[in-house]
Amino acid sequence: MASTKLEEAVEPRKKNNVKYASFCAILASMASIILGYDIGVMSGAALYIKKDLKITDVQLEILMGILNVYSLIGSFAAGRTSDWIGRRFTVVFAAAIFFAGALLMGFAVNYGMLMFGRFVAGVGVGYAIMIAPVYTAEISPASARGFLTSFPEVFINIGILLGYVSNYAFARLPLHLGWRVMLGIGAVPSALLALMVFGMPESPRWLVMKGRLADARAVLEKTSETPEEAAERLADIKMAAGIPKDLDGDVVAIPKERNGETEVWKELILSPTPAIRRILLSAVGLHFFQQASGIDSVVLYSPRVFKSAGITDDNKLLGTTCAVGVTKTLFILVATFLLDRAGRRPLLLTSTGGMIVSLIGLGTGLTVVGQHPDAKIPWAVALCILSILAYVSFFSIGLGPMTSVYTSEIFPLRVRALGYAVGVACNRVTSGVISMTFLSLSKAITIGGSFFLYSGIAGLAWVFFFTYLPETRGRTLEEMGKLFGMEDTDTAGEENAAAKEKVVEMRTS
Repeated sequence: MASTKLEEAVEPRKKNNVKYASFCAILASMASIILGYDIGVMSGAALYIKKDLKITDVQLEILMGILNVYSLIGSFAAGRTSDWIGRRFTVVFAAAIFFAGALLMGFAVNYGMLMFGRFVAGVGVGYAIMIAPVYTAEISPASARGFLTSFPEVFINIGILLGYVSNYAFARLPLHLGWRVMLGIGAVPSALLALMVFGMPESPRWLVMKGRLADARAVLEKTSETPEEAAERLADIKMAAGIPKDLDGDVVAIPKERNGETEVWKELILSPTPAIRRILLSAVGLHFFQQASGIDSVVLYSPRVFKSAGITDDNKLLGTTCAVGVTKTLFILVATFLLDRAGRRPLLLTSTGGMIVSLIGLGTGLTVVGQHPDAKIPWAVALCILSILAYVSFFSIGLGPMTSVYTSEIFPLRVRALGYAVGVACNRVTSGVISMTFLSLSKAITIGGSFFLYSGIAGLAWVFFFTYLPETRGRTLEEMGKLFGMEDTDTAGEENAAAKEKVVEMRTS
């Protein structure tokens, strides 16, 4: 009888806490909408920008892809900013920067001003794509972390869909006005985001790093399934942060280390241990292959790809592009429910295998259409459309969300912000190269040949994922070190904590 009452008392708390963690993850992940919206809206706006500003294909592909390069500034700055002012206010900062960039693009009177708006927006995007997954991973209980840390990718896809819808909605405006409204209205979601972020708590891991144990404990009690899990998570975070186990209180003094930032760079980049090196290569490999397998060429240039497949009417092009956005969004929602059930590796391998087949189908269809420019070949057109829809579906069910989920959970606390920033930097550089070379590559080896090349890269990605990435489902963030070969993690942590305890005693005496 007593146990039944206890179960009844605990169960609502468990459900409510997961709901609260989900609420926090949703608010933080909404920062990703601004990246998705920019990707989606530029795919259609580019058709009208080229006509209105009379720019070349080279200028257009630079305009399309340069945001990814600019975002490097934001992604690296976000690591330091988030450690300085906290994860929560970094999201607000990202929204404010993108807001300014969207307005600059919306009011652009020439190509130069448009490029400057892309620069400002790119910095905001860099902040957003780095901080949203990191915050979500740090706020989430282990049992729901895969589900919750896939939210940034969900909102990227929602943003892409909103961008496609914006294209379709404003395409009938006058040429000089339509694309400006498409780009400028992107300021709206960033303004809403900045206001809503104040409803979420700070990351418990950041609070511990600042010595605010009482605040961290309060957040953990709201986002853990049981009080015992909250206490265990706090103990793990304290150990990872180098705080002695018996050092407790509302606010504790954290011993400041000399050259702390230099030490982080040294630990992660300059002289990493074999385990840290494997973690870094896993993250960089995931980010590289996610973009190198051609997703931006499909999403950014989908109207042009459909045009190459034989669809010439602008309204039909944008309508078919919207279908890509809807499909991508639906399948990313499916992925969120499978991440913690099916596991990381099975979804990742299935996703990449499906992408390989889809890219081969798309390359075949486009090659056939390209070889018969004066004839309508219905089966080839249908193959192109189905292959694109299959490609974005397979991408969204695995490789799309998995990159942010996996990267945000494998780095140790000390190097997490910098490690994720390095992964994002690789992601954005690769994305920039892919998006800024697609038109030139298509002219050099044909558009069909481009997708055959992407299928080969996806094949290499499958081999890398199969041989190098371990399963991380259900592990706490503090257990990841052991999974990647850091067998002495606990001992090192205790020794580090003991050393810091001596420093505290010396200072207080």
